[in-house]
Amino acid sequence: MIERTAVLARASVVCALALSSAGGLAEEVGCVTTEWKLIGANHKICVDSFSDRQVPGVTCHVSQARTGGVSGSFGLAQDPSQFSLACRQTGPITLPAKLPKQEVVFAEDTSIMFKETRVIRMWDAANHTLVYLAISRKLIDGAPANSISTVPVMPWGGR
Repeated sequence: MIERTAVLARASVVCALALSSAGGLAEEVGCVTTEWKLIGANHKICVDSFSDRQVPGVTCHVSQARTGGVSGSFGLAQDPSQFSLACRQTGPITLPAKLPKQEVVFAEDTSIMFKETRVIRMWDAANHTLVYLAISRKLIDGAPANSISTVPVMPWGGR
């Protein structure tokens, strides 16, 4: 059991390092309190904005539930798998020559260990559309929570 825990801990560190380039680029747009807490931070819904670094001209907004209370104030709470995703064309889209069929474009931890929200970009070549899928991912016992947004690749402002 101890060996399995060590393997899982190492896998978590490797995943965090691999995703550090995908996460951390979001900007918080704002938060709204959903439940007032007497002690510690309030429960809230926060909206973050991020651009797809590989595909200029696409901006996504993700809203997520954030747990408050004492454990939330210290970063020890596990946030619920409740989120929404909207991605839009916000400028001319330039597709790279070798766009991967699917790639993680955003990752944010939603618990102190093993749980995160990820946004994966997929390319639907047949429909010339970028598909963004938000999922809640747990290293052990994943969740089916998900949200999807699509961005058709079209000319922008006469370009």
